[in-house]
Order: sequence, then structure tokens, then C-alpha cells
Amino acid sequence: EELRMSKPNNFDIQSTFCVLCGRTDDCPEKYGEKRTYAEYDLTVHYYCLLMSSGIWQRGEEDEGVDGFLITDIRKEVNRAAKLKCNICKKKGASIGCVAPKCKRSYHFPCGLQRECIFQFMEDFRSYCWEHRPVQKFTDKEPREASQCTICLDLVEHLPVYTVLKSPCCKNAWFHRECLQYQALSAGIFFFRCTVCNNKDKFQKEMLRMGIHIPERDASWELEENAYQDLLHCYQHCDVKRCLCKKGRDYNEPDSKWEIKRCQYCGSRGTHLACSSMKSWEQNWECVECRSIFAKSGKYSKRKKRALATSEKTNGTTCLLEEPPPKSPRQSSGSPRNFLLQSSKIMCQNLSPCSHLELPASDRVTMSLSPVKSNRNWSLTQKHLREQRREVCNILKELKVQVKTKTTRLNINAENIWSNALKGFRQRNFSPTNTIEVNFSNCKNRSNTSAASKHHFFQLLMLHLQNSSLFEGSSGKNLSLDFQAVKENLYFEAGKMIAVSLVHGGPSPGFFSKTLFDCLVYGPENVKPALEDVADVDVAQTIQMIKYANSLSSLQSTLQDCCEFLAAAGCLRPVTALCDKNMLVNDILIYHVIKRITLPLESFRQGLKTLGVLEKMQMHPDAFSSILCHKPERLSAETICDLFTIHSSSDVNKLKGADFWMGYLQDVESGESVVTLEDILLFVTGSCYIPSIGFDPEPTIKFLHIRFPIGKRLLNCLELPVTKTYQQFKNKMELTIRNTLRVERE
Repeated sequence: EELRMSKPNNFDIQSTFCVLCGRTDDCPEKYGEKRTYAEYDLTVHYYCLLMSSGIWQRGEEDEGVDGFLITDIRKEVNRAAKLKCNICKKKGASIGCVAPKCKRSYHFPCGLQRECIFQFMEDFRSYCWEHRPVQKFTDKEPREASQCTICLDLVEHLPVYTVLKSPCCKNAWFHRECLQYQALSAGIFFFRCTVCNNKDKFQKEMLRMGIHIPERDASWELEENAYQDLLHCYQHCDVKRCLCKKGRDYNEPDSKWEIKRCQYCGSRGTHLACSSMKSWEQNWECVECRSIFAKSGKYSKRKKRALATSEKTNGTTCLLEEPPPKSPRQSSGSPRNFLLQSSKIMCQNLSPCSHLELPASDRVTMSLSPVKSNRNWSLTQKHLREQRREVCNILKELKVQVKTKTTRLNINAENIWSNALKGFRQRNFSPTNTIEVNFSNCKNRSNTSAASKHHFFQLLMLHLQNSSLFEGSSGKNLSLDFQAVKENLYFEAGKMIAVSLVHGGPSPGFFSKTLFDCLVYGPENVKPALEDVADVDVAQTIQMIKYANSLSSLQSTLQDCCEFLAAAGCLRPVTALCDKNMLVNDILIYHVIKRITLPLESFRQGLKTLGVLEKMQMHPDAFSSILCHKPERLSAETICDLFTIHSSSDVNKLKGADFWMGYLQDVESGESVVTLEDILLFVTGSCYIPSIGFDPEPTIKFLHIRFPIGKRLLNCLELPVTKTYQQFKNKMELTIRNTLRVERE
């Protein structure tokens, strides 16, 4: 029989009683959907029906009430009418405890009130308050309260009905009510651990403990055009004099008429050409944001540095633009690093094609003599090289886990993030598989797997650095992006960085000292600084509090920002000027650390991939050299040390080595049409040295051949034997330049 639900005008659903529990309550979150069928004079809560002990779904899904036949429901009502509820003492208790020898019966709402457990799986069992399943607590469990990772309120670590702990994360605790609401919203496809993203183990435990996970899609996926507003981007050129003939609203991607938004507010824009920007990767700030920085005293004009080599070859010059960094700071306990002041030295160390800048910790605010500055910089670079060699060995130990089984990623370079995300989430992806990358939109690109993989990881790390998951100009911290938290993107970002390091990708090099310390030592042991605050308004507010010179001005400032302080949990009476120091510290801890508790924990879980986070915690100084510092710029000495020279017995090895070293020095000093990155790319397929190094290690062979050959599969450079250095140089220039030009076209 087919049952149709009807609702006459004079039929009030709210006034009808559930035939099983006898209540009129209409609360879908607690009792399930309340369904009324007027033609059968029947009203029932869905959960009351599901959990009743004497009824089964004997019909099809479209029969009766979701498979429960009307005749069976009548029989169950008659059976329950003879049973008294052990809680409210009224008749109609249709649910019984399944524990052996237990004869307790109760209504579904009464069972909830008495903290019984209802398992919405398999046989839909119910357990009374005495026999209900409990989670195991060990003596080592921390007893102090922690944040519920859903509502962010405190939750006590106690073995009680209202508290649940994650089966997959030791430090994840939840309120039962929060988990139930999350499950109802997320549905069976998206309900998972909010910290580590585990689904199977987490759902199994939550079902055992009485959390109902509906078999449907997530509520946000069912809402039509739910994310429509996120697709709107500000597209207008706001500079005083717009040069675009097609108007201020014209936007042409990948051209000089592409609109770049302000890196701070995002509500102002400019065409690249209208602000003389050479690349979309450059940062730009609007007049309003710039004036805020100027008033706060933190803003200094950023000048473009055009560093041209002293000698030009074929009219080419070396140009370096320094991106706008945040105010530099020196972390306590860390060695001081100094930026080279000499433009001559910078020209020698910065290659024309490189897009990487020195880290924030490499800049100073004091005036130093060139000799002292260069000496300290040299010592720091030497220390970093030693630490990077240590990291290289550590990563090689981790790479032992990687198997010969391959996983292929099909990547479109224009959609690097979405393609990478899809690849990392595909069913057959495993971090321990060998990764092969195929660029679907680069037909002329070298088809060697190693070259494609190097390029893929380089693009991916560059995208992550500039993504909304991080904030700050140079040394970056995690941002708070609720949509990214929902989609578990922080976990994926951590996983990608870990996989990149072990599989031969570049070092990220953009972590702030604060972010790194939070990952390694735990957020509770980190003291953030004002420079960690990327939000201009928040930074200005903190600065006004910090530099208040009288109690009255301090109180006035606090009055102006009382809403912000209340949101941060830092609103308190101030009776003395010295109170501002503790207040500033508390605001910084909230904004930089506590506010991003969920992203940070998720990011940490991602970095655990392949054991990377564990090694970071064991060797913090070593990993800081690749995570908080940009890679050292290629030099002739670096390239020379990278290659091992082999030669046959009839070849003058010494003479060939002299030509090779002389050529590297010419390239470094700008007396060549190629760069050191070009040489590395020609031989290995990578324009950077991976943190884990190359496998196999690069070698050089001097042979009786006409032109040099780069064998990327072997990382081997075969060089011709020539009589003069000029012949050697000409052959190198011609071959490398033409080979790379063909690939780039």
C-alpha cells in the first residue's frame, strides 16, 4: 500500500501526539522529523519509529513510512501500550535495553533525557543508562579542559555522557551536542574528524556512541547557489590616472591589463600597467592602506631596485624587484642575518630569472658598515648551508618509505591548485608511491618525469605561499579562512608541503618564526610579536595600545575598540598604564595563535605525512633553515660543488675542469646569455636544488663530442673537449640557450 501524507487546513501538526512517545514536540534535531498522515490518523517521530524494538522495515522505501508498513506500526503501538516507561512511569515504552537480562523500557525522548545510548546503525540497538557503551580513558589522558574543536568553548576531559573524544586524535574533544549538530549538517559524506579529517574510524566510533549520521548530502551542498557570493571579485582600476583605453572595469587575464587587488583590503584595484607592475606576483597596496601604514609609523616606501649587470650581453640586463616586506624583526635566540648592502655583491648572487627574495629575518633596521655586514652575512650563510646539509640527510632517510609503485598526476599549470588538490585526494594516491606528473597543457615541455615533477612542486609551493591560507608579506602565518577549514584545505596544504620535501620539491621558505615555533614547540609555548599581525586595522589598534603614554589616552583607546577587545576575550578594566603590556600580549596571543587553533591543528596533522613533522620537532634548527629561509641563490661555487667530474683516461680532466669553472664564473658575473638556473635546468630539469638533493647526484663527463648534452634521467652533463676556452663557452651558450628556448616556446 502506498501512503501519502496530507495536511487538511483544519489539521494542526503541532497539536498531534506521536503514537509511540505521546509527545507533541516537533524538534527534528532531537527526535527526527515529525510526520503526520491525516488519512490514517497517524503522527510519529522518525527516531521513535527507528528505535522501537518490535518493528522492522518489511516494505520498500516508498511503502508506508520509509518502509515501515502501517499495519506493523499499529501492532508496535499495541505492544508498547502494555509496557511502562522506567523513567516517566507512563505506558507506551516501545524501546528496550538490549543488554542481557536488562528489562528496562522507555520512550525515546525519556531515554535521551536519562542519557541512554541509541545506535543508528545495523539493528538500531538501544542501551539504558546503566549498560550504555563508554569510551576508554587511560591514566595518561590529560585531565585539564581543552577547546571543543567545533564550538571552541571549553570541554572537560571527563568520562561523561555529554563529552566525546576523537578515536583518531589524542587531543580532540567534543561536546556531544556539538557533534550531533555537526553530523546532521554534514551528513554521511562529509562528517569526519575536524582535526585530522579521518572519516571511517571517526564515524564508526561516533555511531557506537549514539551520534546519528543521516545518509544524505551535506546541508550546504543542498542549498542552491550557496557560494554564489564568493565568486564575485573586485574588478575596477582605482588609480588616479588609468591608462587602459577600454575603461577602468576592463580586465584581461595574463596581460598588462589584468586587474590586481590591494594585498591588504582587497577592495581597491589597479591594472598592472597603470601601476608599472611587471608581474602579477608583485604585491600592490592602495592609497588608503598605504596611508594607514604611514600614520602608524610602520610604513616605509618600497623602491624598486633595478640591478643591472656591469656588462651587457646581447642587450640583456638583470632586473630584481624587491617585494614589499613587513617590518623586520629579530627573534630572540636566533642568529642575526644581514642583507648585503653592496649592489655589486647582490648582482653576483642574484640570478636574473630568480623570483625568490631573502627572508624577513635577513633584513636589519640598524646601520652597519659594509665589512661587518658582509662578514656576518657570510657566517650566517655558512651556518644555513650546514643546517641544509643536515636536512638533506634527514629527508633521504624519510624517502626510504617511498615505493616504486607510481601515482600519476595530470596537471594543468593554469589550474595548479585545483588539479593538485584533485590529485592528492584521488583514491589511489599514496604519499609513499612514486609521483609522476604529466602537464596536460604543455605539449612542448620535456617529457621527463623528473623535470615535470620539479616544475609541479615549484608551482605548487609558489601558489601556497600566495594563497589565502597564509597571511603576511614575507614570513607568513596561517590565516583564518572558514571555508578552507570546512573543506579541510589546511590539512591538504600541510600534506602537500610534506610530500614536496620528501619527493624532491623546493623548500617552502616562507614560514614565519612564530608559525614554525607553533608547529615544533606547540602554540602554548610561543610568544608572538606585533609583526605577526597581518591585518592592518588590528596591528594599528595594538600599536595604539602599546604606545599609549598616559592612562587617560590608554582608556580612551580601549573604549574606541571595546568591541574588538570583547571578541578577543581581552575586555577588562585598566587601572594603571603598565597594564597595557599584559593586554597587548593577550591580544597578540589571541589574534595570532588562539584564533587559528583549528587551521593550525589541521595543518600540523597534514605535516605529519611521511613523518615530516616528527623530524621537524627532533631537528628544529635544521628544518628552520628550509622552512623559514629562502633557498640560497645559486652561485658558481654552489654549482661547482654540486657536480662530480668524471672523465675517460685520454681526456685532460684538469683543463676541462678549468674551462667549466671559468664558465660558471662568467655566468655568475653576468658575462653570459644564460644563467646558473638555466644550466641546472638543462642538466636536471629543475631550476632549483631540492631540499633532499638530486637523485642520482649530478655528474660531469668530458667526452670527444661536438656539443654539450644534458641527460636529465641521469642528472649527467656531458661536455665537449675543446682547445680553447672561447670555443667551450660558445658551444655551451649556443646549446643551452637554444634547447631551453625550444622547451619554453
